[in-house]
Amino acid sequence: MIVRGDERMLVQGITGRQGTFWTERMQAYGSCIVAGVNPKRAGETHCGVPVYASARDAAAQGDIDVSVLFIPPLAVRDAALDAIEAGVKKLVILTEHIPVQDVMYFLSAARASGTRVLGPNTAGLVTPGECFAGFMPAFSESIFRPGDIGVISRSGSLGTLICLNLVQAGHGESAFIGIGGDPIIGTTTRDALEALDADERTRAVVMVGEIGGAMEEDAAEYAAGMSKPVVAFIAGRASPPGKKMGHAGAIVMGDQGTYASKRDALERAGVRVLDTPSDVGGAISELV
Repeated sequence: MIVRGDERMLVQGITGRQGTFWTERMQAYGSCIVAGVNPKRAGETHCGVPVYASARDAAAQGDIDVSVLFIPPLAVRDAALDAIEAGVKKLVILTEHIPVQDVMYFLSAARASGTRVLGPNTAGLVTPGECFAGFMPAFSESIFRPGDIGVISRSGSLGTLICLNLVQAGHGESAFIGIGGDPIIGTTTRDALEALDADERTRAVVMVGEIGGAMEEDAAEYAAGMSKPVVAFIAGRASPPGKKMGHAGAIVMGDQGTYASKRDALERAGVRVLDTPSDVGGAISELV
């Protein structure tokens, strides 16, 4: 999923502390936020935009392309369904600790309606020089500047480090896609890789993965047929078996989801796998 500067955004949970803080920064950067949602404050104006009781009420005033959810875990299911029913086709769900059955329910509803979901537990999206959705530091020119390198990351912090190293090496990003660290998410590594492969502005891709699950192995199958070069860094090389490392999805069971299995699959697909994030600038410079 990539978001453009002309796409109309809704912020669900706009009046909360985090919703307010990041809405103001998204607006300052160029994100086209047209409305917010808080049932208790419907009819008010907040951050310069009208607040509605629901996403459906907001959509009745004009099409909404993207909704960003600053919503507590137990309320995300209903908020996501509200946005889906309103016809919003891109959801950015930042919340973590959402009950698994709720995630499965709204992801099923999203698939049925053709809605794409980023997250849960994502840091969001950045299109440098245009807009961002979430809580990535898009406004820092030392981390994000317009360019032609697409970045995919489960981790917001590792993704930020990769982007910092890219900029320090003289590169810029076409898009950053933070897919989220939960075991069940709407946009997988492969989904994000396909989006960047289809993006005309993207010349090469950096993939930041972690131990646990099989998303990187699945993405490797797609990467094998790409004409654009792909570089990867996999976190968790020294983690002990069966130990959860940070994200809910970063746990290895048996031989599945290990560092070795991911690195082997990626290298067999022609992806250059880095030993440290600091290697990314030089690796990309050699490829583009």
